[in-house]
Amino acid sequence: MKEKLEALKKRFAVVDDLQRAAALLSWDQQTYMPRRGAAARAEQLATLQKLAHEHFIAEENGALLNDLADYAAQLPYDSDEASLIRVAKRDYDRARRVPPTLVEEMARAASLAFEAWQRARAESNFKLFQPHLEKNVELRIELASCLGYKERIYDALLDQYEPLMTTAQVEAIFTSLKPDLVALVQAITRRADAVDDAVLHREYDVQQQWEFGVEVAKRLGLDFERSRQDKSPHPFTTSFALNDVRITTRLKPNFLPSALFGTIHETGHALYELGYRPELERTPLAGGASLSAHESQSRLWENIVGRSRGFWQFWFPRLREVFPAQLADQTVESFYRAVNKVSPSFIRVEADEVTYGLHIMLRFELENALVERRLAVADVPEAWNAKMHEYLGIVPPNDAQGCLQDVHWAYGDLGYFATYLLGSMFAAQLYAQALREVPAIPEQIARGEFGELLAWLREKVHAHGRKFTLDELARRVTGASLHARAYLTYLKTKFGEIYGV
Repeated sequence: MKEKLEALKKRFAVVDDLQRAAALLSWDQQTYMPRRGAAARAEQLATLQKLAHEHFIAEENGALLNDLADYAAQLPYDSDEASLIRVAKRDYDRARRVPPTLVEEMARAASLAFEAWQRARAESNFKLFQPHLEKNVELRIELASCLGYKERIYDALLDQYEPLMTTAQVEAIFTSLKPDLVALVQAITRRADAVDDAVLHREYDVQQQWEFGVEVAKRLGLDFERSRQDKSPHPFTTSFALNDVRITTRLKPNFLPSALFGTIHETGHALYELGYRPELERTPLAGGASLSAHESQSRLWENIVGRSRGFWQFWFPRLREVFPAQLADQTVESFYRAVNKVSPSFIRVEADEVTYGLHIMLRFELENALVERRLAVADVPEAWNAKMHEYLGIVPPNDAQGCLQDVHWAYGDLGYFATYLLGSMFAAQLYAQALREVPAIPEQIARGEFGELLAWLREKVHAHGRKFTLDELARRVTGASLHARAYLTYLKTKFGEIYGV
């Protein structure tokens, strides 16, 4: 059986190589590729994704997985071997339902849609993107039909990012969260003047912002011999190997948090990708457990750490050295409060922690309506603006600040958005457990020491790669399934103290 397992690993390594090569081409498209290269790049990506899919669903892989089933059953559930066979079998069974031609067409459509999205957002013109989104929605409906689902079509799409979770489960979680979030927003709104964030909108040199962000990322533990940062229209993280993980950010001269917290957020993703054990590389176990698990890492570092008082006790003096004129009238406390101001805003990635969840609920509901054909793509801008008014009391002045702000739909990533809020919840649950086991973490953060928290996350979360589902991981680390209690406690405690509510 060992020989068959090694044969399976070698076959999966080829698939991984093809997928990473496609990821490299996609990264290049979002960072350095000349715009006129889009048509050729779409074909290149389509070819690579089709080849990777064909190699993965080969009958030889299915035969090996079947031969290894009894062997896996005799091994400890959490062993590398049993986990590899278990996870690969589930991936294989799902992938076999999808024709290679559909994979090819989705890759081609996504690449072309990305180019259209960039232009549409730059011109704030949804109609330029509309036919591409219509194509992506139809392709995802076809994909869901191939994958199959028991109750809701969205289940098949959500399962790609959060295995074994259903639309009904997400709706139940969001429904239970919404009253508390809305009540907290309303209470804070009545004391909106308690926090002033005007300092964040002063003029900040973008190169100095870049250098400060890199300094922070390195201090958090990002190894720039194994990683690098570049610029892109929408921040993202991608991994080509255990020792080659790339992040991007975007810079705004009149809004300091955009690049800084974007860098910290993507650093959280990168630390996860750099943290699984080398034995898992080039196998289906490489990477994160799920998108919610991944977002728990980015949201933990960006918000729970990066927007904490202790973090700024350490970093504010250094930031004032970089921007002495802009921060001359600020203290640690005033700046801490500024980066935590709660105010409804148009842009999700720049939203405060309290209103952020409402942004996610909006997208989750629209995606369900799109794939269930209850919402026509042409009506997305109007539906988006109506939900923004309903949830946040504001209406975007244009498409760029509304339905065109996120890159996900350009890549056909319907089913993804829910994981941002689920990840925020898991981040709070993980951090609460980390504090129980290592109570000194807040004091360490205030001294600029992040190694023990990173080591804890590496041991408890990162090292396992994809061996466990989100529920399994949550139970192993915290003793409970994913829940909202720690998240709500964190928000109410933090912002109750800042706003006196």
